[in-house]
Amino acid sequence: MSEDIQLIECPRDAMQGIHDFIDTDKKVAYINELLKCGFHTLDCGSFVSPKAIPQMEDTAEVLTRLNESSTKLGVIVANERGAKDAADHSRVDILGFPFSVSDDFQKRNTNASREEALDRVKAIKELCAKHDKELLIYLSMAFGNPYGETWSAEIVAEWTAKLTALDIQLFMPSDTIGSSNTESITAVYSLLNKEFPNLKIGAHLHTTPDTWEEKLDAAWDNGCRRFDSALKGLGGCPMAKDDLTGNMPTERVLQFLEGKGVASGVNKNAWLEALQLSSQTFPI
Repeated sequence: MSEDIQLIECPRDAMQGIHDFIDTDKKVAYINELLKCGFHTLDCGSFVSPKAIPQMEDTAEVLTRLNESSTKLGVIVANERGAKDAADHSRVDILGFPFSVSDDFQKRNTNASREEALDRVKAIKELCAKHDKELLIYLSMAFGNPYGETWSAEIVAEWTAKLTALDIQLFMPSDTIGSSNTESITAVYSLLNKEFPNLKIGAHLHTTPDTWEEKLDAAWDNGCRRFDSALKGLGGCPMAKDDLTGNMPTERVLQFLEGKGVASGVNKNAWLEALQLSSQTFPI
């Protein structure tokens, strides 16, 4: 992997919204194929209530059956209980917590206000420090707000500052509802990279088939070098108004980097094998 580029493949995000349960063996086989590709990280599961995300109820077993790799493994948690289970698992490297800059969405997503969520983050950070795990904050609603609340890049920066006070270094501004555009992406990354030059700040963008390049360009031009994506753009945006909106397709990110003459670090042959296996993994 290029020192400056970090590509994160997100099978968890691709799978979690699928109604029909994907067999555990299929998940293991698919993620093991992705582990051959050379991604920096795989976002590969979640330690949340099975009632909330039944598709991910087998995450602990899946992790146990994954092959050794230099690729880091990340999971999502929503509270202390899930964080403890994740931190106790030897294969987990990164715990991701969704922290919304929208108070309304934070309550809808984790049944907590932003201030309550901040207290959760403190406890989860302590668990991560104890178990030598890294804590990643997904800044949900980073590019817009559908609930009538005020949104601005300055609000995103304000909450980032509160979180960095807890000694958190890794952030992923996230397009939760498919509202990002070149203006909001530029505003967020230009401000965050100016205010927090020492943080690791990535991009979890959603896109339609005709807006992927302009969104990647806006993030790239404002200093972003860490990108979440999912093969074929699967998953990502059930709340979007446009049915064509989904995760940033990994193949588009690879195309984007190739066009800039930047090495992605991804093994193309292994990637093609994973692409082929995906048709047997996802029931669509």
